[in-house]
Amino acid sequence: MELLTKCIFELVGTFVLILLGDGVVACTNLKKSKGLGGGWVVITLGWGLAVMCGVFIAGPYSGAHLNPAVTLGLAVAGSFAWADVLPYVVAQMLGGFLGALAVYLFYKDHFDATDDPDGKLGVFCTMPAIRNNWRNFFCEALATCLLVFVILMFSTKENTPVVGMGSIGAIPVTCLIMAIGMSLGGATGYAINPARDLAPRIAHAILPIKGKRDSGWSYSWIPVAGPLVGGALAALCFLLLF
Repeated sequence: MELLTKCIFELVGTFVLILLGDGVVACTNLKKSKGLGGGWVVITLGWGLAVMCGVFIAGPYSGAHLNPAVTLGLAVAGSFAWADVLPYVVAQMLGGFLGALAVYLFYKDHFDATDDPDGKLGVFCTMPAIRNNWRNFFCEALATCLLVFVILMFSTKENTPVVGMGSIGAIPVTCLIMAIGMSLGGATGYAINPARDLAPRIAHAILPIKGKRDSGWSYSWIPVAGPLVGGALAALCFLLLF
């Protein structure tokens, strides 16, 4: 399959991931939303299901990385061509930006009704519960390392003994995202994906959001560098075992 086709599906899959993922945060956090106050469990379930939808869309065509850390990890593990890494990342970032834009347009009236600038930023990207740069970096790296390592483990023949994962592979990935969010999400908001965090953060900076704050640029390197380091470490651990 041509690289362009794969990148288009990476873009569309990441768009849907962010539309539904940032969408559940908007639904539960913005004023006058019917989902206001839904809480952390709803958010983690929503993000897990958002990943599932993205994987079902892109999986048969691009492998549904939907995450530069996953793309990097697979390349380090020898399961993905290095020449295709940059095109995939560009597609993922563009999909993330467009998904965030769609969430803003969808919830524009609710953004206008909300007077909490931190809550508005939180729809688009992550900020830590307690700011401690190196601990926040460690949290993002470890959570992403777990994400990529388990994804690589899904691909082993022992985990695909008869029929293979195929599209059903979206289900365990969904459960994995939910588990990471519920167990490891409390410290940083579990970005675990540069396209999920940086691309919407850029959208927040550009969009004319009423009463918004700064876009948290002094923190923004952590949910990018942490996941990339974690994805590479996961691949190295996988190579040591196999």
